[in-house]
Amino acid sequence: MTLEQGLSFGILFLALVLFASGKLRHDIVALISLVAVGFTGLVEPAELLSGFGHPAVITVAAVLVVSEALRSSGLVYVIVQRIGPLTKTATGHIAVLTGVVALASSFMNNVGALAIMLPVALATATERGRPPAMLLMPLAFGSMLGGMITLIGTPPNIIIASFRRSYTDEPFHMFDFAWVGLPIAVIGILFIALGAWRLIPRERKGGVQPEDMFSLEEYVIEVRVREKSPLVGRRITHMETAAGEDIAIAARVRDDGQLYQPESWQPIAAGDLFILRADPVDLTEFLNKQGLELVSPEGETRADITSSDLKLMEAIVGPNSPLIGFGPRTLSRLAQDEFQLFAVARQGKPVGGRLHNVRFQTGDVLLLQTKEREDLQVPPELGLLPLPERGLRLGSAQRLGTAFTIFAGAIGLSMTGILPIAVAFIAAIILYVITGILPLRDLYRHIDWPVIVLLGAMIPVGQALQNTGADLLIAQSIAGTAGTLPVWAVVALLLVATMALTDVVNNAATALIMAPISIATAQAMGVNPDAFLMTIAIGASCSFLTPIGHQSNTLVMGPGGYKFSDYWRLGLPLEIVVAIVAVPLIMFFWT
Repeated sequence: MTLEQGLSFGILFLALVLFASGKLRHDIVALISLVAVGFTGLVEPAELLSGFGHPAVITVAAVLVVSEALRSSGLVYVIVQRIGPLTKTATGHIAVLTGVVALASSFMNNVGALAIMLPVALATATERGRPPAMLLMPLAFGSMLGGMITLIGTPPNIIIASFRRSYTDEPFHMFDFAWVGLPIAVIGILFIALGAWRLIPRERKGGVQPEDMFSLEEYVIEVRVREKSPLVGRRITHMETAAGEDIAIAARVRDDGQLYQPESWQPIAAGDLFILRADPVDLTEFLNKQGLELVSPEGETRADITSSDLKLMEAIVGPNSPLIGFGPRTLSRLAQDEFQLFAVARQGKPVGGRLHNVRFQTGDVLLLQTKEREDLQVPPELGLLPLPERGLRLGSAQRLGTAFTIFAGAIGLSMTGILPIAVAFIAAIILYVITGILPLRDLYRHIDWPVIVLLGAMIPVGQALQNTGADLLIAQSIAGTAGTLPVWAVVALLLVATMALTDVVNNAATALIMAPISIATAQAMGVNPDAFLMTIAIGASCSFLTPIGHQSNTLVMGPGGYKFSDYWRLGLPLEIVVAIVAVPLIMFFWT
């Protein structure tokens, strides 16, 4: 092993450790790795930023924008309208939801497809009286299974296609992945729906409804303004200022007992009743200082308040939300005070402690108090996914024909070789903007920029493995170890290794790391690299064992009430099924 190879292995190992730890966001880890390969001279300075112009990076960004255009056009809405009669049985319910999300995610980003179907699953779960946990993990897994079917279904497929160009001058095409991916998706969905969903722990299948996560009596308290309160004669705005960040005025009580949200200009009088959203840590001091008294002499909270009284709604923090890493103050600023944070639940349980200390994470469920307006919607720039009690918006189907025609045209141009897929999708995006299907203000909003940065930074890191011959060294070790094994056994070993890596490392990063190794291994063994590349594509999409391996798993963790250890119970048998199906299909079609 040369010094350069040792350095490349060291940088790769450090990146894997940082990816797995989760302490730094994956794009930051990728940038650290990029700087490291540049500082050590493993990649020429002129090549360090070449990854950001790579066709795979441009294609992934374009696919994300096209996915949003398809979503807003109502493509999934049309499908969802027809699933009601098929949800009468648990098996049918799981099969149809998982099948629809798989179909959608084969032609749009899989996280986007899940984001659309998540409120549908919750709404139908309530309608059929079934626990959300029964549906949500299968739904997340279905979005990943569907992504295996086409080139654009998931970023790893786009990356793998670009690597194929390195030795054939021709990438994988749109439906090349379907020869293996489609049977895996169908069999995986049937496996889940026909009984494997029962592997989800029984206690989780009791369900986590919003009322379970957010017990209102834990958050609200009724107080009365005393005669000698310093607030008497002043306005609501003075009370809001005195309350600070951890106590909020949730409502004012009318003489008839009805609740309403007061305006800042309204005066305060002795005897007025208010409902406070209070942090117990600061409550006593606030009450004494402002001359307020608990209505209940025992200090009990008011227990007859419902979410309809307070105009509450629940929403999930999406994977691209600008709120991630920030707290309630950022939410208030971005929402322009139209929403007030009431509580936060993480992994199905309320987050304790002072509210202003909370830093939002992907999958957090927020309990928000809204203004009393019927048309109030969560601003899309917040990156929040509203839960169904407050309305389900799947987009209008009026422009579905136009949107689908544009999309089909882009696919046709790429399949016939008239335009590269990245350019074809850029042309589609231009037409979506011109036709008004995609508002200009939304053009860049739905691009997952951390993933784009991850891809652009990790491509040169993968190049460092090739420049130093480190990938060939790994390949020769694998080939030497597996010298007496048949090709199908090596395919199986690569598949299992990729599955294990993608459960702790971002799936795009997994593909970038494993693709050059798989090509070098195939060449060292004298076999067709296509089979090994397709193995990596399948394995990188199998993030079924942990909630951190894929954003789809993270999104359902809170609403489903799952624990970290729940995923492997269904995920491990599913990965075994995928391996059993994938290996012979890869050998048949790609060797």
